[in-house]
Amino acid sequence: MARILLVDDEKIARTLYGDYLTGVGHTVTAVGTLQDARQALAADRFDAVVTDLILPGGDGMEVLRHVRERHPGVEVVVITALDKVDPAVRAIKSGAAEYLVKPVAPEALQHAVRRALTTRDLLQENASLRRHVALLEAGQRLATTLDRDKLATATTSALESMAAAGAIVLLERDTNLGLRAQGTRGLPVGTEDTVVAWLRDQLMDARAPRELDVLDVPFERILTFPAVEGDAVLGHAVLFYAKLQAADGAAEAAGYLVRNWALALRNLGRFAAVEDLAYIDDLTRLFNTRYLHLVLDREVQDALQTQRAFSLLFLDLDHFKSINDTHGHLIGSKLLVEAARVVKGCVRDHDVVARFGGDEYVVMLRNTDSGGALKVAERIRRTMETHQFLAREGLALKLSTCIGVASFPEHARDKATLLDLSDRAMYRGKRGTRNVVYMAAQDLEAPPAERRQASTGT
Repeated sequence: MARILLVDDEKIARTLYGDYLTGVGHTVTAVGTLQDARQALAADRFDAVVTDLILPGGDGMEVLRHVRERHPGVEVVVITALDKVDPAVRAIKSGAAEYLVKPVAPEALQHAVRRALTTRDLLQENASLRRHVALLEAGQRLATTLDRDKLATATTSALESMAAAGAIVLLERDTNLGLRAQGTRGLPVGTEDTVVAWLRDQLMDARAPRELDVLDVPFERILTFPAVEGDAVLGHAVLFYAKLQAADGAAEAAGYLVRNWALALRNLGRFAAVEDLAYIDDLTRLFNTRYLHLVLDREVQDALQTQRAFSLLFLDLDHFKSINDTHGHLIGSKLLVEAARVVKGCVRDHDVVARFGGDEYVVMLRNTDSGGALKVAERIRRTMETHQFLAREGLALKLSTCIGVASFPEHARDKATLLDLSDRAMYRGKRGTRNVVYMAAQDLEAPPAERRQASTGT
């Protein structure tokens, strides 16, 4: 049965009402003042409070307010000798479950307490149902998020609110870098790098939920939950709690949310793979023109705002058609693949190399003005000139290239003009000595239309 706190300044009333309630199996603690009631509530857990309206040093309304503010989930039954409507209305509006007028019959008190407890149980069930529905909806939102940054924000927010975590770190497994921080929330200022580095060491090979020893941070408990999909561990969610005892249902909620985070990470991986197919050239595995136009649009937009320079290199292989005619298209295709690797090896990882079509390549050099671009173009030209292509096939073919250079904002401030000017600069070399680098200029001759439509080089 229930634990009842009985508050009444009259000893006879405390004894009488206490007997009424213990007679039906409840455990009763009886006190006579408002201060004693507060101390009892602080020291023990009760299911309901039965209080007289008139008390020394206060009244039953103060008991009611104290319970509602400090002890949610505990129902209050108010008893009074005042047979008036106003006190009853005020008590009910303030949250009392029942209001009884003295003298109170045993059956009336027992029935009032029983109804108060039933109301409490129903409210708790409704609250639990609402929490489960909210948890289900949050999990669905996570599982269907296909933006990595938005996913990290949504996951940390959900873990904070539904798993009652004081701080969260999300670590995602990267094929090349191992575990890396994908999102953090609530860590003390200046501790993030240290905490993340420590967590990476602790969780590098972890595959099951675990509790970690506490670092020098203002938290008493650290719980970790792996994001597992099949046999793969895609990451870890780390939850920090200020108290040793986590909130009821916190671990269950965290486990559910992390499972949905893992599902989202798997979907992101599959989406990225499909996206790669749309943006990757089938032969060379470089980016294709679709991706080049997409990234150039972004780069121009950013550069217009920041006035940061970037450059384009337009490359065309010299006499590639003769290699196709002499050795066949299979050898020609292998040469295109090797040429792509050579060009990639001459630029930085964050630069973009794309196959533009046939034997043409375009390189976007981030944060690079025309002077820097000329140096990179010359490096590519020299490397191509000295490289022996298809040496493993026993051919050791020699190949050169013409490269046109155009820079933002020096030569143009829009994508189409930059591509056109770099193409014209390249074509100037094709019409001359070849194996050369030219800088863009406004008066350069445009390439013939049929050359742009050709699938192989000249």
